Amino acid sequence: MKSSIKIRLVKNFMLVIVITVLILEIVLSNAIKRYYYKNIEDILTSQIEYSTDFYSRYFASFDLGDIIIDDIDLFWRYTNAQVQILSLDGELLMDSLGVDHMGPIETSDVIKARDMEKGVWVGNVPYDDHPVMAVSIPLKDDKETIGIIRFISSLKGVNSIINRIIILLVVVGLAVIFISGLVSILLANSIVRPLVEVTEVAEKLADGQYKVRSRINIDDEIGRLSDTLNYMAEEILKREQIKNDFISSISHELRTPLTSIKGWAVTLKSEEFRDDDLLMDGLDIIETESDRLTQMVEDLLDFSRFISGRITLEKEVFNLRDTLSMISTQYRPRARTNDMDFSLEISEDIQTVLGDENRIKQVLINLLDNSLKFTPSGGAILLSSYVEDGNIVLSVKDNGVGISEEDLPNVKEKFYRGKNKNANSGIGLSICDEIMKLHDGKLEIESKVGVGTIVRAIFPIKEEKTL
Repeated sequence: MKSSIKIRLVKNFMLVIVITVLILEIVLSNAIKRYYYKNIEDILTSQIEYSTDFYSRYFASFDLGDIIIDDIDLFWRYTNAQVQILSLDGELLMDSLGVDHMGPIETSDVIKARDMEKGVWVGNVPYDDHPVMAVSIPLKDDKETIGIIRFISSLKGVNSIINRIIILLVVVGLAVIFISGLVSILLANSIVRPLVEVTEVAEKLADGQYKVRSRINIDDEIGRLSDTLNYMAEEILKREQIKNDFISSISHELRTPLTSIKGWAVTLKSEEFRDDDLLMDGLDIIETESDRLTQMVEDLLDFSRFISGRITLEKEVFNLRDTLSMISTQYRPRARTNDMDFSLEISEDIQTVLGDENRIKQVLINLLDNSLKFTPSGGAILLSSYVEDGNIVLSVKDNGVGISEEDLPNVKEKFYRGKNKNANSGIGLSICDEIMKLHDGKLEIESKVGVGTIVRAIFPIKEEKTL
């Protein structure tokens, strides 16, 4: 991959450079050619205009045929160019080089001069191996146009200069392409090298080396990719630690009830009890610890279903007021046993809602269990429900030990356990959060150490759809 990216980058760079140099070479070559040809044209035009002006001033009253015989040198006296005198039909009357031309001359410059305009023509002639430039203008006497005067200059010298300049431009262009090629390789390396380093770090992370970090420190997309990889590695390490803590915690949690169950089972099996009270105590402990184990397993199964996406809600319309009253009846005795004040407040506009009643119960039971666990004797717990901004709000408020600022942002994360000694496996609140998300809602937590905690389960009011 490294070589292919590098080759593609260099090819693309070189393609752009070669096309750019080629376009510049063509544009500059044409511009130079036009510049030199224009200079030749201006020189010929100046000379031919001087000659025609001299003729019009001093010889306009003489017959053109007589001038050609007696004073022909007046036309080429001030130029080194080949001079031709043509009739209006294009017939060659005189040529300073003595060139004979069969038939009329019909080049573009002659045609334009016939139309009373200056004409310029570049082309090849039989008597010269190199292209020539011809400039033609009408020749007039006092009254009318009597012929065409034509100055012709070979382009041999000019083309030689132009060709040398073009060769120089080609050499410079090749040098530019060569230097640009070296720079392109350096630029490609500057892009590919960080990508290779990031790829190596990603491969090590995929191999389980989560402590490896990318050292690229540049402010571009590759730099952001490097930072993202480092952040991902930090998060993986953090989640690994949380997972290990969870496994350790759940192992301890499972060992405690299993030890009690096994111990009492062995005791009940090995002795003949005559004390019914002791027997009932043992059976009560076994039942309680079995319930704890069952609850742990249920939480784990629920959590497994949620993270794998295999849980679906069974929504139906149910009476939320009745559900809250039933849960309140269930928890009042437990609160009384722990010397706590448990109260229920239900707004008048709370009646029937659309949702999964069992899952809503699961959320409330989990929140109330947490409040009972973390609220000391003499405390108070308030379960309330009300409508706010088109949402149902289920609130559990207590004046317990509270949650530290350090733990508060993380308590809904999977496997997270706070530093409180009563903290459990760390999956209860994450399950509650998932349930509320499935209801298109959310779970909000406010807490302050030593003051208490408020947890709000919020989900929108929805009406049952009818077909």
